[in-house]
Amino acid sequence: MGKPTGFLEKARSDRGYAPVEERLKHWHEFVKPLPEDDVRSQGSRCMDCGIPFCHNGCPVNNQIPDWNHLTYLGEWEEAFINLHSTNNFPEFTGRVCPAPCEESCTLNLNTFVRPVTIKTIECAIVDKGRENGWLVPQPPEKKTGKRVAVVGSGPAGMACAQQLARAGHDVTLFEKNDRIGGLLRYGIPDFKMEKHLIDARVAQMQAEGVTIKTGVHVGKDVSAKDLAAQYDAVVLSGGAEDPRNLEVKGRELKGVHFAMEFLPQQNKRVAGDTLPADQDILATGKHVIVIGGGDTGSDCIGTSTRQGATHVRQFELFDRPPQAENKPVVWPHWPRKERISTSQIEVQETYGTTTEYTMVTEELIGDEHGNVKAIRGHQASITFDGGRPVFNKIDDTEFEYEAELVLLAMGFVGPRKDDVLADLGINTVVQRDALGRIPEAPADYKTSLPNVFAAGDMRRGQSLVVWAIREGRQCAHAVDEYLMGESVLPR
Repeated sequence: MGKPTGFLEKARSDRGYAPVEERLKHWHEFVKPLPEDDVRSQGSRCMDCGIPFCHNGCPVNNQIPDWNHLTYLGEWEEAFINLHSTNNFPEFTGRVCPAPCEESCTLNLNTFVRPVTIKTIECAIVDKGRENGWLVPQPPEKKTGKRVAVVGSGPAGMACAQQLARAGHDVTLFEKNDRIGGLLRYGIPDFKMEKHLIDARVAQMQAEGVTIKTGVHVGKDVSAKDLAAQYDAVVLSGGAEDPRNLEVKGRELKGVHFAMEFLPQQNKRVAGDTLPADQDILATGKHVIVIGGGDTGSDCIGTSTRQGATHVRQFELFDRPPQAENKPVVWPHWPRKERISTSQIEVQETYGTTTEYTMVTEELIGDEHGNVKAIRGHQASITFDGGRPVFNKIDDTEFEYEAELVLLAMGFVGPRKDDVLADLGINTVVQRDALGRIPEAPADYKTSLPNVFAAGDMRRGQSLVVWAIREGRQCAHAVDEYLMGESVLPR
């Protein structure tokens, strides 16, 4: 431990942001990295606890005290190697992970000290590695002759494919879209994570032996049953793409869309693609209402603001979280507390509106041409019946707002039921739970088919990028062990 008193001498300092007025003019990342000396200083704040909880809060079990210490010492390449020993894509998590590791930092027990800036240090390490050419392919020393198909190229599929290729297997990664990355590519806006980062990892994976096939929808273009017969193992790593719908009058009106109909279009525009004019979903010059207060809803309001919406509102069904948690009760677990996103700040500064809570939508109102023109509803108090929320109307809280574009960002209920799982026999051969997921099998990631495995959202349901990477890595270990009898891949 290089600086035993670092956390006593240095206050927490984190990355800043470009001004709202400036960053709304483009689609690039707007986070301002800390200078190198400041990153090293922040690394000195790590206490190297006797029992550190940060890497337990981190789903990929990053060795956080180790690379914090190496950063403080200025041993950046060693920190880069250590970081990659547990995380295939720290440049992804260093940008879009909510950092559960920081919530479980021992310093976070003290309200007046604040946790180590773990996410910022992580991002600084990997970015320095990219700048210095340390991000190089790691091809296997020998091939096993085993063939593995990985279906779905989000972070779970990418991590699984990369690990299996490094173990010497011939891996083919299938993706139904035209580019690799899943929701990292066609969901997370470019202003949160630019896509050249994915492209660099794709190039690395190809140099390691991964064969990539885009524009191939397994279950439609290619039979999933045939894959299971042709390959020694198949990994199902698709996303939880079945969105939760809004069952109200007027749902069928034009101008009402799921978030994942809206967000991917802007990703494609930034990538230089041209969309047919009759398919464009744009917020430009419109009153926009986003239903859903989570990350996807936040991405929708940030995108709408950049597109030049006339006005933007965001609705959340549940009540406003507390501003601070009761740390002795919840630490080191992820607490429920209010978190204000950069997109919510942008909306507040641009339109003067903040996220509205306990908003129950009753009806979407259309004009004579079948276009949505308004949204009607009320606020509610929330009680619980057997653990299930009950929304009770509050008198005199009825509202009606102008709305020319309504975006539904209310989460997902599981993987789609009409392609790869259907092809494999979703209700008979492969067992699924009530949400359409393949039930978790923590030890082996196997489905009820002998050589078919599942990882990521398809196995555990909608979750974080960092959980997807963990799932992909652990699934790769399970597949390697199945194929070879044992595995040297980390879990």
